[in-house]
Amino acid sequence: MRELDARLIAAGTPDFELMQRAAHAAWRALRQRWPSAGSVTVLVGAGNNGGDGYLLAVLAQRAGWQVQVLSVVAPVSLRGDAALAYAEAQAAQVSINPWQAHSPLHGVLVDGLLGTGLSGAVREPYVQVIEQINASGLPVLALDLPSGLCADTGCELGVAVRAELTVSFIGLKIGLFSGAAPGLVGTLVFADLQADPAVLAQQVATAQRLAAASLPSLAARERAAHKGQYGHLLVLGGDRGMGGAALLAAQSALRCGAGLVSLATRGEHVAAALSRQPEVMALAVGSANQVLSVAAQADVLVVGPGLGQQAWGRSLLSAAALQTIAQVWDADALNLLAVGGVQLPAAALLTPHPGEAARLLGLTTAQVQGDRPAAARALAQRYQVVVVLKGAGSLIAAPDGRLALCDRGHPAMAGAGFGDVLAGLIGALRAQHLAAFEAACLGVWLHACAGELGGAGGRGLAAGDLLTTIGRLLEEHSPCVL
Repeated sequence: MRELDARLIAAGTPDFELMQRAAHAAWRALRQRWPSAGSVTVLVGAGNNGGDGYLLAVLAQRAGWQVQVLSVVAPVSLRGDAALAYAEAQAAQVSINPWQAHSPLHGVLVDGLLGTGLSGAVREPYVQVIEQINASGLPVLALDLPSGLCADTGCELGVAVRAELTVSFIGLKIGLFSGAAPGLVGTLVFADLQADPAVLAQQVATAQRLAAASLPSLAARERAAHKGQYGHLLVLGGDRGMGGAALLAAQSALRCGAGLVSLATRGEHVAAALSRQPEVMALAVGSANQVLSVAAQADVLVVGPGLGQQAWGRSLLSAAALQTIAQVWDADALNLLAVGGVQLPAAALLTPHPGEAARLLGLTTAQVQGDRPAAARALAQRYQVVVVLKGAGSLIAAPDGRLALCDRGHPAMAGAGFGDVLAGLIGALRAQHLAAFEAACLGVWLHACAGELGGAGGRGLAAGDLLTTIGRLLEEHSPCVL
């Protein structure tokens, strides 16, 4: 973003004009969200983020609002456009005072403290200011991104502002969507500040934000289509006590259009699987040899849901590792891969949650969450496969450097079985001839959007509740018949 800002200035848009546009965009968003507030406290730091805040204060003053600016640094230390913005606020007779620990706050609080300029942990006195903002109980608008949130990773740099509304300028930052960001950003409003499209087109994006219009589609089916054209998918999993996980993956694959779906599981789960979903061909397997004969007839494997880490699960995984067909490895397949002793097939796709990713990388979960984009890329490079790093702001990374981000989903999805549904969904898309990265992107987006719809009813959402919704969303996105 700093590079893009410099390019816009070099192309003829003065930096101070961009700052003025940012202030106007933030002021419009503030009035729309809190039209009758009538009062605003702007907290400013030393950089251009503070300059945005000074200019917003001028606009609020001209509108007749009660305005105060609290400056964390002495205004005499301001340089460049931030100093110009301070001078304009002075000329408009905005009340500007140094911030102190006992400074009273009122109205809507505007966070113009640090912005994207922060490179390390938040230091004093900013720590105290941010803690005061968060403890105030007042509505908060963050300029560009909440202070203390890392724009590159989405991690919280010690302490961060919890905003109700964030207005981000010129381009969106990946840190607004991943890691800790969903709990800090609040409602996100984007303002491009009328940036020159020619300059924007020159900038290479860090990641692709998934959206319906840019997602791949499944081809429509011919009238004479038959099941053999859409893949035979085999789920391997369901050790004792975990049969439901494998069945959820199989049901998901069936509901998302795989031509044939088989389930290789413990014998005691077969009757329940056939009763629950008779269209799934449930098979009892006890060893790798039995799996090999079944896998020879499959086009795609989904390996890991309910697999367990005992001898039975290790045996099934060793059989899967010998196959050269497309595969999705999830859950205990990933845990066994992290332990070693099994070779990941070249056509595999990994779907770890942060804990599983940490084990695969030899890191802690906190380290993975501290830089989710780096972790996703590291996994894709280490294993040379497409990786879905699940969680808030799920990331899809490819070995060639592509990175996609999904900012959809719902907290009600924090429960058992949702990963099994996703694994089956991605497997079904692979069976219907989507490449690994494209299948992962479409699968993650459909899964998250279905979770949003189901989560609207609140907590208590079950993973199985998503199955019919995902199928409906897939049909809306990629109609079976045109």
